[in-house]
Amino acid sequence: MKLILTQEVSGLGAPGEVVTVKDGYGRNYLLPRSLATPWTKGGQKQVDDIQRARRVREINSVEEAQSIRASLQENPVRLPANAGRGGRLFGAITPGDVAEAVKAATGKDVDRRKVEIGQPIKALGTYTVSVRLHPDVQASVDVEVVPSA
Repeated sequence: MKLILTQEVSGLGAPGEVVTVKDGYGRNYLLPRSLATPWTKGGQKQVDDIQRARRVREINSVEEAQSIRASLQENPVRLPANAGRGGRLFGAITPGDVAEAVKAATGKDVDRRKVEIGQPIKALGTYTVSVRLHPDVQASVDVEVVPSA
């Protein structure tokens, strides 16, 4: 079965990629969860548009991604958050919050879907978060959650 991925599927591909999967996997898992749509000739135009938009957003070269990774690993990213007694946050730090803080620190856009937070961040402190800057480059970023003034 030939499908167009609409969202990133771990181990299969990124949005906009055309993949061939077994019929049962596509029909019972990918399609009901809206992770993919059936491939058609008209859908190929959508694939091209999605890939063009992704190329504009992505960091283009491995060298650029490695320089960004080096700067992120040297300097922790600071995130101010509202906290109550004992350092507990009102809410949690989301991948979108981390992506905005990385953009502020480096000046480069990072897609929130490429930020991986292992455990939910619900308290003040320092946490390590993984950010995929390029398909070949992944950075471990120290995120320092501090109380907002």
